Amino acid sequence: MNAFFDPTTTSLKICGVTRMEDVSALIDLGVDALGVNFWPHSKRYLAPDSASPLLQHAAGKILRVGVFVNADPELPRSLLAANQIDVAQFHGDESADYCAAFASENLPFIKAIGVKNKDSLANIYDYNATAILLDTPAPGVYGGTGETFDWTHAQAFIAQHPEIPVLLAGGITPVNAADAIDQVHPCALDIASGAELSPGIKDLDKVQALLAATQR
Repeated sequence: MNAFFDPTTTSLKICGVTRMEDVSALIDLGVDALGVNFWPHSKRYLAPDSASPLLQHAAGKILRVGVFVNADPELPRSLLAANQIDVAQFHGDESADYCAAFASENLPFIKAIGVKNKDSLANIYDYNATAILLDTPAPGVYGGTGETFDWTHAQAFIAQHPEIPVLLAGGITPVNAADAIDQVHPCALDIASGAELSPGIKDLDKVQALLAATQR
C-alpha cells in the first residue's frame, strides 16, 4: 500500500489543482498528494486533455488522485490505465456495485462518504475501497462546502476500524488542521478551499501551514 494511506501517520492531499505552477510548487514543498477534479460542474474542473500535462509533470513525484462524481466508469478506468492518475476518488452517489468493478480489477480508489451521523458509516465495507474519505454532506454539490462536520463520528469510526485508511475533508484550514489530526487521527487531510486564494488557485502560505500541522 502507498505510504499515503498509512493509518499511523497523517499525510496531506491538496485537491482541486488547476495550474502547472501549483503542481510544481506542491511537489517542491513535499506535499503527499494532489487532486484533479474531473466533475464538469466543479469550480475546479479540468477536462482530461487539459489536465494531462499537469499529471504527466507530477508522475512519480507526488500521488495523483482523479476526482469523479457519478462518472461513466470508463473515464477513471481509462485514466488509470494510461497512467494519468494513480488513484481514483469517487465523490458522488456511486453504488457498491459500481465500486466492486474497480475492486475486482485491483484498481485503487477512494470512496467519499458524506457524514450526517454514525449511520452514514454503516455500510463502509460494501464499497471494498482502498480508502474512505469522510466529508461534510453536500447533496448535489458533492463536497467543496468549506464546512466541517461532527468529527466525533470520524473519530469513533477510526477507533473501531483502524485497518481502514480514512481521509478527512470538509472545512479544514490551517487554523483547525492540527485539531483535526489530534482528534480524528486520519491517514490524510484532503483540502481544497482551505488551501486557496480562489477556486483552483492555491495559496502556498496556507499549504505550508497545513504541511506543518501534519509534520508535528
